[in-house]
Amino acid sequence: MDKAAKTGIISKFARQEGDTGSPEVQVAVLTQRIKELTEHLQKNKKDNSTRHGLLMMVSRRRTLLKYLSKENRERYLSLTTELGIRR
Repeated sequence: MDKAAKTGIISKFARQEGDTGSPEVQVAVLTQRIKELTEHLQKNKKDNSTRHGLLMMVSRRRTLLKYLSKENRERYLSLTTELGIRR
């Protein structure tokens, strides 16, 4: 993911100006990275170190989504709908 794409994602999901740490932003950035690594692994099936990193990212995203669903269910539902993540 290049810097421009990451900046676009951050500006789209940020709660306020300069927000990079909110769960929404973190989940959106992780989702983009997960999509890229999934495409990479479809071409390179034996790349086990990347597979391990991907599984760690999916676990991190799941943890953030669980936190967001407990804190604010509306934001969780809108975020999962917008990103196309299964609940």
